[in-house]
Amino acid sequence: MPRGRYSLHDPHDHTPLGEEHFHCATGPSGWRYVSQITTPAGEHAGSVDLTLDALGRPVRMELHASGWQVRGAALDGVTWVRSSPTGEDAEQGNVAAHSFTGASPAFLVATARLLRPAAEQPAVRVRLVALTPPVLAPRTLDQAWARGASASHATDSTPLVVDNYQVSDLATGEQHGVHLAGDVVLAAPGIELEELDSPPSF
Repeated sequence: MPRGRYSLHDPHDHTPLGEEHFHCATGPSGWRYVSQITTPAGEHAGSVDLTLDALGRPVRMELHASGWQVRGAALDGVTWVRSSPTGEDAEQGNVAAHSFTGASPAFLVATARLLRPAAEQPAVRVRLVALTPPVLAPRTLDQAWARGASASHATDSTPLVVDNYQVSDLATGEQHGVHLAGDVVLAAPGIELEELDSPPSF
Protein backbone atom coordinates (compact mmCIF):
# COMPACT_ATOMS: atom_id res chain seq x y z
CA MET A 1 0.00 0.00 0.00
CA PRO A 2 1.82 3.14 -1.17
CA ARG A 3 2.10 5.85 1.45
CA GLY A 4 3.91 9.14 1.07
CA ARG A 5 3.92 12.91 0.73
CA TYR A 6 3.48 15.32 -2.17
CA SER A 7 4.48 18.98 -2.16
CA LEU A 8 2.01 21.29 -3.90
CA HIS A 9 2.86 24.61 -5.52
CA ASP A 10 1.46 27.10 -8.00
CA PRO A 11 2.44 25.76 -11.45
CA HIS A 12 3.00 29.29 -12.79
CA ASP A 13 5.01 31.13 -10.14
CA HIS A 14 5.95 28.13 -7.94
CA THR A 15 4.47 29.64 -4.77
CA PRO A 16 4.25 26.84 -2.16
CA LEU A 17 0.66 25.79 -1.50
CA GLY A 18 1.24 23.07 1.08
CA GLU A 19 1.61 19.33 1.28
CA GLU A 20 -0.60 16.30 0.74
CA HIS A 21 0.03 13.26 2.95
CA PHE A 22 -1.54 10.21 1.30
CA HIS A 23 -1.99 6.49 1.21
CA CYS A 24 -3.67 4.45 -1.50
CA ALA A 25 -4.44 0.82 -2.22
CA THR A 26 -5.43 -1.35 -5.16
CA GLY A 27 -7.91 -4.15 -4.55
CA PRO A 28 -10.00 -6.61 -6.56
CA SER A 29 -12.87 -4.12 -6.77
CA GLY A 30 -10.84 -1.02 -7.70
CA TRP A 31 -8.63 1.61 -6.03
CA ARG A 32 -8.89 3.93 -3.03
CA TYR A 33 -6.94 7.06 -2.17
CA VAL A 34 -7.09 8.96 1.12
CA SER A 35 -5.14 12.09 2.02
CA GLN A 36 -4.83 15.02 4.39
CA ILE A 37 -3.74 18.40 3.03
CA THR A 38 -1.76 20.96 5.04
CA THR A 39 -0.81 24.59 4.42
CA PRO A 40 2.86 25.70 4.12
CA ALA A 41 2.62 26.51 7.85
CA GLY A 42 1.54 22.94 8.63
CA GLU A 43 -2.11 23.70 9.40
CA HIS A 44 -4.91 21.44 8.22
CA ALA A 45 -6.33 22.65 4.89
CA GLY A 46 -8.53 19.84 3.61
CA SER A 47 -8.82 16.18 2.70
CA VAL A 48 -9.48 13.81 -0.18
CA ASP A 49 -11.24 10.43 -0.10
CA LEU A 50 -11.65 8.86 -3.54
CA THR A 51 -12.76 5.33 -4.45
CA LEU A 52 -12.75 3.99 -8.01
CA ASP A 53 -14.30 0.80 -9.34
CA ALA A 54 -12.38 -1.71 -11.46
CA LEU A 55 -13.09 0.37 -14.60
CA GLY A 56 -11.74 3.57 -13.06
CA ARG A 57 -15.13 5.20 -12.44
CA PRO A 58 -15.59 7.22 -9.22
CA VAL A 59 -17.99 5.30 -7.00
CA ARG A 60 -17.35 7.56 -4.00
CA MET A 61 -15.64 10.93 -3.70
CA GLU A 62 -15.47 13.31 -0.75
CA LEU A 63 -13.45 16.53 -0.75
CA HIS A 64 -12.97 19.11 2.02
CA ALA A 65 -11.34 22.55 1.64
CA SER A 66 -11.76 25.78 3.61
CA GLY A 67 -14.91 24.44 5.22
CA TRP A 68 -16.48 23.51 1.88
CA GLN A 69 -17.45 19.91 1.21
CA VAL A 70 -18.27 18.03 -1.99
CA ARG A 71 -19.54 14.47 -2.18
CA GLY A 72 -19.97 12.86 -5.56
CA ALA A 73 -20.04 9.71 -7.67
CA ALA A 74 -20.55 8.47 -11.22
CA LEU A 75 -24.33 8.49 -11.55
CA ASP A 76 -26.07 9.56 -14.77
CA GLY A 77 -22.73 11.07 -15.78
CA VAL A 78 -21.33 12.50 -12.57
CA THR A 79 -23.46 13.79 -9.70
CA TRP A 80 -22.38 15.74 -6.63
CA VAL A 81 -23.61 17.70 -3.62
CA ARG A 82 -21.62 20.77 -2.54
CA SER A 83 -22.10 22.19 0.96
CA SER A 84 -21.03 25.59 2.32
CA PRO A 85 -18.91 26.05 5.46
CA THR A 86 -22.04 26.85 7.48
CA GLY A 87 -23.71 23.64 6.37
CA GLU A 88 -26.91 25.51 5.63
CA ASP A 89 -26.63 25.62 1.84
CA ALA A 90 -26.29 22.44 -0.19
CA GLU A 91 -26.39 22.47 -3.98
CA GLN A 92 -26.73 19.36 -6.10
CA GLY A 93 -25.21 19.17 -9.57
CA ASN A 94 -25.16 16.73 -12.44
CA VAL A 95 -23.20 16.84 -15.71
CA ALA A 96 -22.80 14.39 -18.59
CA ALA A 97 -19.11 13.85 -17.82
CA HIS A 98 -16.81 10.89 -17.29
CA SER A 99 -15.27 11.73 -13.91
CA PHE A 100 -13.97 14.42 -11.55
CA THR A 101 -10.66 16.25 -11.39
CA GLY A 102 -9.04 18.74 -9.03
CA ALA A 103 -5.82 19.86 -7.39
CA SER A 104 -5.05 16.50 -5.76
CA PRO A 105 -2.65 14.09 -7.48
CA ALA A 106 -5.33 11.44 -6.92
CA PHE A 107 -7.32 12.75 -9.86
CA LEU A 108 -4.41 12.33 -12.30
CA VAL A 109 -4.12 8.67 -11.33
CA ALA A 110 -7.91 8.31 -11.51
CA THR A 111 -8.12 9.76 -15.04
CA ALA A 112 -5.29 7.55 -16.29
CA ARG A 113 -7.01 4.48 -14.81
CA LEU A 114 -10.31 5.50 -16.39
CA LEU A 115 -8.94 6.13 -19.89
CA ARG A 116 -6.14 3.54 -20.05
CA PRO A 117 -4.80 5.04 -23.30
CA ALA A 118 -2.53 2.76 -25.30
CA ALA A 119 1.06 3.86 -25.74
CA GLU A 120 1.91 5.71 -28.94
CA GLN A 121 -1.77 5.83 -29.98
CA PRO A 122 -4.04 8.85 -30.71
CA ALA A 123 -5.11 10.91 -27.72
CA VAL A 124 -8.29 9.96 -25.83
CA ARG A 125 -10.79 12.71 -25.07
CA VAL A 126 -12.46 13.02 -21.68
CA ARG A 127 -14.94 15.41 -20.06
CA LEU A 128 -14.28 16.15 -16.39
CA VAL A 129 -15.83 18.21 -13.61
CA ALA A 130 -13.05 20.17 -11.91
CA LEU A 131 -13.35 20.91 -8.17
CA THR A 132 -10.47 23.08 -7.00
CA PRO A 133 -9.65 24.80 -3.69
CA PRO A 134 -10.46 26.98 -1.93
CA VAL A 135 -14.23 26.79 -2.56
CA LEU A 136 -14.51 23.59 -4.69
CA ALA A 137 -16.80 25.27 -7.22
CA PRO A 138 -17.57 22.88 -10.10
CA ARG A 139 -16.32 23.64 -13.61
CA THR A 140 -16.68 21.35 -16.62
CA LEU A 141 -13.65 20.96 -18.89
CA ASP A 142 -12.54 18.78 -21.79
CA GLN A 143 -9.09 17.22 -22.00
CA ALA A 144 -7.20 14.88 -24.31
CA TRP A 145 -4.79 12.34 -22.85
CA ALA A 146 -2.03 10.76 -24.96
CA ARG A 147 0.39 8.19 -23.56
CA GLY A 148 3.94 8.15 -24.78
CA ALA A 149 6.53 5.42 -24.41
CA SER A 150 7.12 4.06 -20.93
CA ALA A 151 10.55 4.29 -19.34
CA SER A 152 12.16 1.84 -16.92
CA HIS A 153 14.35 3.15 -14.09
CA ALA A 154 16.62 0.99 -11.96
CA THR A 155 15.97 0.90 -8.20
CA ASP A 156 17.42 -1.00 -5.25
CA SER A 157 14.81 -3.72 -5.77
CA THR A 158 12.78 -4.06 -8.98
CA PRO A 159 12.85 -1.67 -11.96
CA LEU A 160 10.38 1.21 -11.74
CA VAL A 161 8.25 1.62 -14.87
CA VAL A 162 7.14 5.21 -15.50
CA ASP A 163 4.28 6.03 -17.88
CA ASN A 164 4.48 9.46 -19.52
CA TYR A 165 1.29 11.27 -20.55
CA GLN A 166 0.69 14.45 -22.54
CA VAL A 167 -2.47 16.19 -21.33
CA SER A 168 -4.12 18.88 -23.46
CA ASP A 169 -6.81 21.35 -22.43
CA LEU A 170 -9.12 21.35 -25.44
CA ALA A 171 -10.48 24.84 -24.67
CA THR A 172 -7.15 26.64 -24.38
CA GLY A 173 -4.74 24.33 -26.19
CA GLU A 174 -2.44 24.33 -23.16
CA GLN A 175 -0.42 21.14 -22.77
CA HIS A 176 1.51 19.62 -19.90
CA GLY A 177 3.17 16.36 -18.96
CA VAL A 178 2.15 13.89 -16.26
CA HIS A 179 4.50 11.13 -15.11
CA LEU A 180 2.99 8.15 -13.26
CA ALA A 181 4.52 5.06 -11.72
CA GLY A 182 1.59 2.77 -11.07
CA ASP A 183 -0.74 4.64 -8.72
CA VAL A 184 1.79 7.30 -7.71
CA VAL A 185 2.39 10.65 -9.44
CA LEU A 186 6.13 11.23 -9.82
CA ALA A 187 5.76 14.70 -11.33
CA ALA A 188 3.08 16.96 -12.82
CA PRO A 189 2.48 20.73 -12.91
CA GLY A 190 2.27 21.95 -9.32
CA ILE A 191 3.01 18.49 -7.89
CA GLU A 192 6.24 16.87 -6.71
CA LEU A 193 6.60 13.53 -4.93
CA GLU A 194 8.72 14.18 -1.83
CA GLU A 195 8.46 10.89 0.10
CA LEU A 196 7.30 7.36 -0.69
CA ASP A 197 7.41 4.76 2.06
CA SER A 198 6.49 1.74 -0.09
CA PRO A 199 6.54 0.95 -3.83
CA PRO A 200 3.65 1.97 -6.11
CA SER A 201 0.94 -0.55 -6.97
CA PHE A 202 0.69 -1.61 -10.61
